[in-house]
Amino acid sequence: MTKALIVVDVQRDFCEGGSLAVAGGNAVAANVREYVLNGGSGGALYVVATRDYHVDPGAHFGEWPVHCRVGTEGAEFHPAVADLPFDAEFRKGEHAAAYSGFEGVDAAGSGLSLEAWLRERGVIEVDVCGLATDFCVAATAKDAERLGFTTRVLVELSAAVNQG
Repeated sequence: MTKALIVVDVQRDFCEGGSLAVAGGNAVAANVREYVLNGGSGGALYVVATRDYHVDPGAHFGEWPVHCRVGTEGAEFHPAVADLPFDAEFRKGEHAAAYSGFEGVDAAGSGLSLEAWLRERGVIEVDVCGLATDFCVAATAKDAERLGFTTRVLVELSAAVNQG
């Protein structure tokens, strides 16, 4: 069985000190790093990342503080994960709100969506972790399941906006 780990939006703006900080974001970044580097990626053959990547997302910035604007430090991956050996990165939300990693496109310029990229590699199972559990992690996991991937959310490697 071919498996992938999807690391969702572990970016500076979503960690403590960022414009849309999630409590525990720095710890999530450190724990994801440890998990990936110590081979704890649950048998995942591929490790991919998603990135909120806003140019002008319209009304989205009316709903949320300005965050992850292209070209800003806040849009960068948290330093703990920035140098991880991701097999691919998927950017989402340039000109509209985008919560699910499946709304993104391959940052390498292939034009592939996350779904197409995973299917090309025979992935049938995904683990999802990152920020924030109740928004982008949830949307990514729901889309993965809807698209037929066996899906598991790694809550110990995630944090939520709304702690309840």
